[in-house]
Amino acid sequence: MEYFLENHDHLWYLIAGLSFVIELSIMGLSGPLLFFAIATVITGILVSLGMIDGWKVEILAVGLISAVSALILWQPLKRLQNSKISTDNSSDMIGLQVPASTDITATSGTIRYSGINWSAILAKNSDVDMIHESNQCEIVAIKGNTMFVTPVTK
Repeated sequence: MEYFLENHDHLWYLIAGLSFVIELSIMGLSGPLLFFAIATVITGILVSLGMIDGWKVEILAVGLISAVSALILWQPLKRLQNSKISTDNSSDMIGLQVPASTDITATSGTIRYSGINWSAILAKNSDVDMIHESNQCEIVAIKGNTMFVTPVTK
């Protein structure tokens, strides 16, 4: 403990490391602890360079840097987390022709595959407004557990 009292910068690095580990392993980059960890790293660097000294100034620096980093990084990180989820083109179900178990529209419907009713909607490039129940359709993409389908032309 005496070591950290004499070497404030090392204590800030330790706190930053623990904060990053907790943030990445438990919280999954959800936010507040990430900004605190960034602030403690920067404060540790400032202490190492001799730019700030004393517990009060260091704690103030952590608070201010946390707030500034949150203001600067919040929106970019939010956009990164909410980036458009692309459809899955790697599934072995893509290309299969299956019957519609209910009418399929651009907003709802189901298909029958392997004894299970799956959620389905019309693919954006589909040239029809509806696939009627029992008509064949082709799975062209998957997003989560929703199948994007197009009608099978005879």
